[in-house]
Amino acid sequence: MRRTLLVAALLALALPAGASAHATLVRSTPSFQQRLKGSPALVQLHFDQSVKALPDAIRVYTAKGRLVSGETLTSPDKRTIDAPVNRLPRGAYTVRWTTLSADGHVIAGVFTFGVRHRAPPATEAFGASGPTTQEHVVRWLYFLSLALLAGGLGFRLLVLRGPLGPAAERRFYRVLGAGAVGAIEVGILAFLLRAEDALQLPFGKFLYGDLTPIAAGTRFGTAFVAMTLGFALVSALVFLAWLTDRIWPLWPALALTLAFASGLSLSGHSAADAGSSWLSQFADWAHLAAASLWVGGLVQLAFVVWPLEPELRRRAFLNFSRFATGLIVVILSAGIYLSVLRLPRLDDLWNETYGQVLLVKLALVSLALLWGAAHHFLVRPALERGAPLFARLPRSLAGESAVGMAILLAAAVLVDSKPPAQPVPQAPLAQQKP
Repeated sequence: MRRTLLVAALLALALPAGASAHATLVRSTPSFQQRLKGSPALVQLHFDQSVKALPDAIRVYTAKGRLVSGETLTSPDKRTIDAPVNRLPRGAYTVRWTTLSADGHVIAGVFTFGVRHRAPPATEAFGASGPTTQEHVVRWLYFLSLALLAGGLGFRLLVLRGPLGPAAERRFYRVLGAGAVGAIEVGILAFLLRAEDALQLPFGKFLYGDLTPIAAGTRFGTAFVAMTLGFALVSALVFLAWLTDRIWPLWPALALTLAFASGLSLSGHSAADAGSSWLSQFADWAHLAAASLWVGGLVQLAFVVWPLEPELRRRAFLNFSRFATGLIVVILSAGIYLSVLRLPRLDDLWNETYGQVLLVKLALVSLALLWGAAHHFLVRPALERGAPLFARLPRSLAGESAVGMAILLAAAVLVDSKPPAQPVPQAPLAQQKP
């Protein structure tokens, strides 16, 4: 059976994918996120095939939504369309375009440029509404997938070394596989939702949208591409470990998982907001990595080892308790640093949306810490003295896992929330001359 799956996987990789036939945008003038020294005379789009454009195919908007472009014209070869623009003052501008490809598909796109001003990323173009409830849920599922993947690998390699029984081994790989597949598929869904918001198109037209400015022109898009490819490699290593009954492929899988998880830190608030630095990015990554290892490890302990490996329960619990202590130190240290960095004033905790979400997260973290402290200071010493396993310990572990998942949900909403603006330093008053 496993050999058949291996052959099928190799054949799937060998088969070429079909190429799309609709027109593709080759270049634009101005280019994506270009910063111009002066106002352009027109906006021009070049395609690799002939297109048919309506008079309003190209629409240029100011940051406040005022239309500043004229009627769209098509070149004689029908591969280029352009629209004149008014004389543009200093500022950021959004270009939204829609045209008909020769194969009958409506293609569309969006990009930004600036005139003596920094151009915003396409995800912040005029018309984009920002993160929605669906995006919060999808990001939570992404965090949960990352926890199942990183936490499962960390638990198997660092906490519960040695062989498992056949039933436990199967469940371990099922949970791990769910995390690996989720990291890829949910990540793709998160990217599509953000791109759909930027393009502001119905789903049917969105399928033929030009995603290049988002995939290649934003931190989010670059991180998405890298993380998708990285987690595909991680999935291959997990699959190889399952096929060969060898544990060694899981070591590079764990290293790659933690490395590519940094894409979230390199594309989020810790990298883009005012006051960000390499230290804030490192702290954000350490916070996420430690939380993933902790929550995913709890899931493995509660739903794999406890019901299927009675002989390993005591050793697994004690080892994980020691492991989790170090993770909690990292989570608290990095979390406190990031909170102080992103909330310049104490009253931002209850006056700003970001602070209010952070308060919810802190309440959940406090509950998890109390729960973990009970396990660490009450249950662990008793088990080390040889006391029998507590009958309610499985439910307690499952409850702690649920609180950990709730923390990931609060973190997902927090990531999509905008931190309050940093205070502008006041220039010192000039000393009066006597």
